[in-house]
Amino acid sequence: TDERNHQAGDVDGNKAEIDAAVALANEYPDIVKVIAVGNEAMVHWATQYYVAPSIILKWVNHLQNLKANDKLPSDIWITSSDNYESWGGGETVYRTADLESLIKAVDYVSLHTYPFHETHYDPEFWAVPDSEQQLSPNEQAARAVERAINHAKAQYQGTADYIKSLNIDKPVHIGETGWASISSGSYGAKGSKAADEYKLKLYYDLMRAWTNEERMSCFYFEAFDEKWKDAGDPDGSENHFGLITLDGQAKYPLWDLVDKGIFDGLARDGKPVTKTFGGDSAAMQSGVLPVPLLSDLGILKIKSVNSNRRLGNPVTESRYIIAHDELDPDNGAESNDMSYPSAEVKLNIWEGSCNIQMSKDKIVQVTVGTNPDGWWGCGLEIQPDESAGEGVIGENLSEFKTGKLHFEIQGDCARSFNLGFQSGKFVAGNQVNNFVTFGPEESFRLTDDWKSHSIPIVEIDKGAEFSSITGVLYLHGQQGGDGKSVRLRRIFYSKE
Repeated sequence: TDERNHQAGDVDGNKAEIDAAVALANEYPDIVKVIAVGNEAMVHWATQYYVAPSIILKWVNHLQNLKANDKLPSDIWITSSDNYESWGGGETVYRTADLESLIKAVDYVSLHTYPFHETHYDPEFWAVPDSEQQLSPNEQAARAVERAINHAKAQYQGTADYIKSLNIDKPVHIGETGWASISSGSYGAKGSKAADEYKLKLYYDLMRAWTNEERMSCFYFEAFDEKWKDAGDPDGSENHFGLITLDGQAKYPLWDLVDKGIFDGLARDGKPVTKTFGGDSAAMQSGVLPVPLLSDLGILKIKSVNSNRRLGNPVTESRYIIAHDELDPDNGAESNDMSYPSAEVKLNIWEGSCNIQMSKDKIVQVTVGTNPDGWWGCGLEIQPDESAGEGVIGENLSEFKTGKLHFEIQGDCARSFNLGFQSGKFVAGNQVNNFVTFGPEESFRLTDDWKSHSIPIVEIDKGAEFSSITGVLYLHGQQGGDGKSVRLRRIFYSKE
């Protein structure tokens, strides 16, 4: 709707869908075996369509009550299909009383894991380390996909361990996973280079082997390519997760099934199932993309932290250093009155809308998206860990309220965007975006030359809770992207 209420949901729309699911399950009990309430609805980054766990829980309980009262088949399973973090397998901020109740209420946990996407969002596990640079490109790809499977296993295990810590005995199955064979963007030749049929087969085979060995159900995404998921870009990765193309060609993972005659007598639009690349292995191999080298990656997580301070404690030093090539709190021990953040800071892309990374000389570069009608955004976000106190999600910069945010900026982005910091969390309903606006018609303008800014916090503050600064810097363009760049360096806060 135009007026979203993430804590209440679309009650009328949800009820209509639930009623339709119940009717179908009762009419076709031999076909409908699972009703999943919500699909990746509880992930916190889904700012446009996030649904609170309490809403999912309400409908799961409703369905379980119908089943208990013989208004649904007794052997149907009720669950919710969601990202591993939504099930408590990642950030502790997801681990709420409502989630615990939901885990108890479902018949099994349907966990989604997509290492393919994280080759872009968290590529350190994916890239080729120095120790593997002497291997052939195919061997490097095989090692990278093995790491991708281990990434999925870790997400599964993190979820299973959390559920076990609650003294809940609940099966965990893979509700969705997959690998795209083509990408024009973040996963293709200009991105993580994950998308090709060779890596697709490696992932498919390893995922099947793991889930079979563990006796887990795995809903593999997906049988056929779909051209509607990214209709504006025919080569967008979302269109190419299928094991079979739209015109009935079996991709590399299924070539052996074509040879065995498994598809004999079957057709798609009247065409028999054949092999991609005409079954020519050499032609298929020519499309294999080399996995990026770890040494070529930019910095995606700022790991310089003040290990002497616990997240949530007030920052007492005069300067709070985010990314600076000259100011170094460690260099002057306790004498220079500077501090790094109290936890790691992740350079986080919002919903794939742009790119952000930091060079080794500590220049943060943002390449905005290319959708002229959409939006783009990213941030340098505090990452709480197990050592943070309960409920602590951000940095305490209370003593910087009357200070300044310092940075140098340069770039060629021609559209307006907001730049500042964030407090609170969107999903908790208390997030505040604090910003000034850069743009051609604004008082703050982007130029081809580096320009230094020292902006008083009071000019940025829109009602921030300074004891919980979750994004120490963020950029957000609401006018769509032009594919151009914004670069920042020498970013820090001062009390004066």
